[in-house]
Amino acid sequence: MNFHQKPVTHVAEVGLKVLDLEKMIAFYKEVLGFDLLVQTDNRAELGAGGNTLLVLEAIKGLVPKKDRYAGLYHFAILLPDRKELGKILIHLHQKGIHLGSSDHLVSEALYLSDPEGNGIEIYRDRDAEEWDWNNNAVIMAVDPIDGEGLVEEAQTSGETWKGMPSDTVMGHIHLHVSNLNAAERFYIDGLGFETVSAMGGQALFLADQKYHHHIGLNVWNGIGIPALPEKTAGLHYYSLKYGDESMRGKAAERLREMGAEVEEREEHLETKDPSGNFIRLLV
Repeated sequence: MNFHQKPVTHVAEVGLKVLDLEKMIAFYKEVLGFDLLVQTDNRAELGAGGNTLLVLEAIKGLVPKKDRYAGLYHFAILLPDRKELGKILIHLHQKGIHLGSSDHLVSEALYLSDPEGNGIEIYRDRDAEEWDWNNNAVIMAVDPIDGEGLVEEAQTSGETWKGMPSDTVMGHIHLHVSNLNAAERFYIDGLGFETVSAMGGQALFLADQKYHHHIGLNVWNGIGIPALPEKTAGLHYYSLKYGDESMRGKAAERLREMGAEVEEREEHLETKDPSGNFIRLLV
């Protein structure tokens, strides 16, 4: 099953407020291999295969993030297979990029930050048939990654890294929130996700149609942290794509019944979670 296309509700793109647009474009093009799809004086769209995955916006008067706020923990770029993860691992190592890594059982992941400190995960999924479930909870772990195996997979293919593959997608987003219970109610009762994994009272992983997670939520920055201020660099918004207009309409109706604001824009509906993270609802 493809967990990142209709009828599954999934993350489509992430928007960041950035301090230095040119520097950030250069990083995402040269280091991560995104295609620059659109650029104006203060905005750039980057992606793969003609699809926008990341929107960078330089906003006047923006200041660096100095305190602990709700917002982005990381966004996660999903590569089509293990060979591609091996290829970008070799490339990033050659570029001297500092990386973290982990085997989550459902996936293998690399972790890094962009020049402005935004967290990035690059990962590949194991086949869904290989995931283990305990009742309705998917079993995930934080195990050491088989880096040698990844490199060998890439080298055996005889291919060299040439940027993000055309079928790369935004796999999930992981957010800092101020209150886990309030966030859980909003994302489940409002947006329509279900909890597939939990880490004590510290983190939740939510999905549609039994993915290992489309949304991660955590309180690792502290309980009761404020929303990211409008003029502070970091997460601007992220978008969720629903299977059809009816599904999106029902989600909007549920959100309004919960007391959340849902505003109609030209091409999307816009809401924000209880921690102040802006979400665009697309079809």
